[in-house]
Amino acid sequence: MRVLSTEKIEALNQGERDIYWMEVALKLADKAQQAGEVPVGAVLILNNTIIGEGYNLVISSHDPCAHAEIIALRNGGQCIENYRLIDATLYVTLEPCSMCAGAIVHSRIKRIVYGAADLKTGAVDSAFELLNDKKHNHQVETVKGILAETCSNKISDFFSARRIEIKEQKALRKLQALQDNTDTNFI
Repeated sequence: MRVLSTEKIEALNQGERDIYWMEVALKLADKAQQAGEVPVGAVLILNNTIIGEGYNLVISSHDPCAHAEIIALRNGGQCIENYRLIDATLYVTLEPCSMCAGAIVHSRIKRIVYGAADLKTGAVDSAFELLNDKKHNHQVETVKGILAETCSNKISDFFSARRIEIKEQKALRKLQALQDNTDTNFI
């Protein structure tokens, strides 16, 4: 992926910018996958500049809160020295869960753009609709489905490979148990 200057990014229309930044989030998802994590990436943009980025680190950090979105929001707050991320846009490859949706509302970001829907735990508009609940004092503009197929395939492929890996490990353990049992019978 080619990195564009701020001027070139500003020359793009909003749809083109959404695709560009989602591609950046996908690169971050690749980093998560390389680390053995569920491949979700997030990038936080303010004035066409990255102020925060993150990818899932739940497993390696032993932290159930280390979702890509949370890490990107934390980095963004530190970057601008403010926990309110007003006018920022969060791009994430997978629809945020309820924990991340709560953090998004509290951070006061303006927009969220996500790729793949999460029908089981998505808290934007799949399983729940938390971001624009009228009980909240802040509503978040939502754009869904940007590079949805690419984002969805990345996660599906990850879990397919994980299932194959688990089956292979199970078969290997069975084989090892049979071998150990055979070795003991000859003693």
